[in-house]
Amino acid sequence: MKGIFSGFIAVAAALLLIVVPILVFQNEGPSDSDGTNDEDDGPSGPAPVNYNYTVVNTFPHDVNAFCQGFAFENGTFFESTGIYGSSDIRKVDANTGTILKQYNLSAEFFGEGMTIFGDSIIQLTWKKRIGFVYDLETFEQMDEFYYSTEGWGLTHDGERLIMSDGSSTLTFLDPDSFEVLGVKQVTAGGETVKHLNELEYVDGKILANIWKSDKIAVISPETGNVTGWIDLTGLLGGQGATTAGVLNGIAYDEKGDRLFVTGKKWPTVFEIELDPREL
Repeated sequence: MKGIFSGFIAVAAALLLIVVPILVFQNEGPSDSDGTNDEDDGPSGPAPVNYNYTVVNTFPHDVNAFCQGFAFENGTFFESTGIYGSSDIRKVDANTGTILKQYNLSAEFFGEGMTIFGDSIIQLTWKKRIGFVYDLETFEQMDEFYYSTEGWGLTHDGERLIMSDGSSTLTFLDPDSFEVLGVKQVTAGGETVKHLNELEYVDGKILANIWKSDKIAVISPETGNVTGWIDLTGLLGGQGATTAGVLNGIAYDEKGDRLFVTGKKWPTVFEIELDPREL
């Protein structure tokens, strides 16, 4: 009898060793009914602002210019164009569209984003991983630099160059040494935003064209969060229906507080006013 009782106790103990862990395991994990954790719910930061826009002026744009970089300085547009064998940088009279100065890249280079920093024009190329520095007045090539990714868009915040490579990453560079100072992943609602293209720095925010999209992302450089969207769907209308490419090109007149947008082989540069005005 004693042996049977001892055997019963041993079996009961074994069953407890099996059942208890199962009960503990079942009580672990997400507590929400939809199978998600509280800490993962919701986007990072406040919801992005959706900006409306009004076209307040238009300017002519070269329909042969495959716009990859766009800037405004002292009353004129500066543009970097792409396509192998046709890439250049150019200074353009804003009112007439006349090319005032032009420098053609070697046919091996596909021109990409550009920005004006001080007395220099800094331009990226696409797959060669090489950038060029030109004198703002003469367009004489003064320097070149290298980077480890593709080159897409380029702007600056007055202290750092800000570069896109077609992914969701923004890279911050020293404007003198071109060394990488840091990177930032761009997200909206907790999801990465890919295909960041042409860039412009406006009022403390980074504006980025999204490749093959009619939207411009408004990005916080501190967090990488998209704080707003500018939807320019329908902006071009029926203009250049057979030749025009995607929206790509953002320029800002800091002195006049004017924002300009255009696209690849578009016939028009649009000056737009945002609502709300503040980014």
